Amino acid sequence: MADDPKHLSEAEWRERLTPEQYHVLREAGTERAFTGQYDKHYEDGEYRCAGCGTVLFESDTKYNSGCGWPAFTRPAEGGKVEERRDTTHGMIRTEVLCAECGGHLGHVFPDGPQDQGGLRYCINSLSLDFDAKEEE
Repeated sequence: MADDPKHLSEAEWRERLTPEQYHVLREAGTERAFTGQYDKHYEDGEYRCAGCGTVLFESDTKYNSGCGWPAFTRPAEGGKVEERRDTTHGMIRTEVLCAECGGHLGHVFPDGPQDQGGLRYCINSLSLDFDAKEEE
């Protein structure tokens, strides 16, 4: 049970994650815009939760929104993200979390590409790991 991400203690999370990842995933922090490794990253593959490895987004839904963080039009098949109302910082937003470990990923906004559903999942690079698609 100790390795089940839903039951890790905060001390175990601190051991598993870098201090920067801990701040984003466990304390709902935000990395500075245009500094994340996946902002301008466009390889084929899948983006996983840096906390537990769950597949969250596919590369074919990633686009350059110009916001300074990785942006996706929708989560990966299987619904491994959760959304909840966020009223921090004097705003009303929708927070995006990993459905498996509860890690904070970012927020979703209704200003994405209209021809692809109109959503922009604005996600912190620090909350993601990338698995490249293997050549066939």
